[in-house]
Amino acid sequence: MSPVLPIFFTPRADREISTANRWWRENRTAAPDLLKLELRRALDLIASHPQIGAPARNTKLRGVRRILLSRCRYHLYYRVTPDEIQVLALWHASRGKGPGL
Repeated sequence: MSPVLPIFFTPRADREISTANRWWRENRTAAPDLLKLELRRALDLIASHPQIGAPARNTKLRGVRRILLSRCRYHLYYRVTPDEIQVLALWHASRGKGPGL
């Protein structure tokens, strides 16, 4: 089993996650915690299997990957360094070509 890498969030990712979570809780009353649960599962998965996400296209930054939170339809963008995972952005799939990283 590979070692679990620590996860750090950029200020941008923190803002986007907070905004999306607030919107989700206010507008998806049938499943207000779904985004939070899917995000937790995705973070657990990439912490232990960092290469699982698909390489992100059209990014200026190198090594960016993304994983789909399928039920919420958000992509979590991140990159892996030797010591950590950096969460870069949370982007809804309906918004087009990506967060411009």
